[in-house]
Amino acid sequence: MEYVLNGQELSTCMIGTWSWGPGNNGSKMVFGQSFTKEQLKETFDTAYSLGFNFWDTAEVYGMGTSEQILGECIRDKDNVIISTKHMPGGRYSEGENRRAIEGSLARIGISSIDLYWLHSPKNVAKNMEELAQCQKDGLIKSIGLSNGSVEQIKIAEDTLARHDIKLAAIQNHYSLLAMDREEEVRKYCMEKGILFFGYMLLEQGALSGHYDYKHHFETFSMRGLSFGKGKFKKIDNLLQYMRKLAQKYDVDPSQIPIAWAINKGIIPIVGMNKARHAEPLSKGIKLELAQAEIDSLEELARNSGVKCKGIWE
Repeated sequence: MEYVLNGQELSTCMIGTWSWGPGNNGSKMVFGQSFTKEQLKETFDTAYSLGFNFWDTAEVYGMGTSEQILGECIRDKDNVIISTKHMPGGRYSEGENRRAIEGSLARIGISSIDLYWLHSPKNVAKNMEELAQCQKDGLIKSIGLSNGSVEQIKIAEDTLARHDIKLAAIQNHYSLLAMDREEEVRKYCMEKGILFFGYMLLEQGALSGHYDYKHHFETFSMRGLSFGKGKFKKIDNLLQYMRKLAQKYDVDPSQIPIAWAINKGIIPIVGMNKARHAEPLSKGIKLELAQAEIDSLEELARNSGVKCKGIWE
């Protein structure tokens, strides 16, 4: 399936950089691991060479450091599409989106952002009103909403429509362990021609096939606290089936949930912080699962009783 944004063809998968920045809300705190700029530059170069031209970041990832590192990576590269986000406050503050955009532009080192998201659906109408003006002024090229319900999406659409602007995309948590509560949003986006991006498809590694109840997350990390040994035991049948499919198709187990999402018309956002992950992803996004296999994955996920939801949702 081909996707186009601002007249530019997108790679089938967007690469996420939540784990790139250090400090608050950064790699060590969230994922229990740290990565050097040299490692991340190698990761970017390897993925870019394989055709991954669509990169996602946010002002709150490492509190700006993710944007800075990504900006350093893209300086000598062409045809890179950048997505970043603003986390609004509980109360709308006039000019907050413009200030956030200008901050992101400075950190990344670009003159316009290809896809800019309202990171949380707070005060949707007022924030979208301001974002519409920012798009008219050329600071951003397209507007998206993250973590929104159908009702909030409609408010965003109606607000932007008054400026003859179409809501370009939705970015919501979507995985085998979060699919049911997001199905209404996914179907609405498909009907309205809104790009639907799914993040946390691998549940921060829980669905990568590289962890289980015997080998689980780092204890002192956000993902370790939110997805403990007990949850891994509950999804063990799902993980075993994923590994069986991976062996059948000669791919890494982490590619099974990604292939599942692509089959449902979703553009996956896959976090990447190691160069060795790029080649398996390049292979995995071409994988086509049989409908019976998709049905089995979903049945095993539902039968596990595990339903994931971020603390921000």
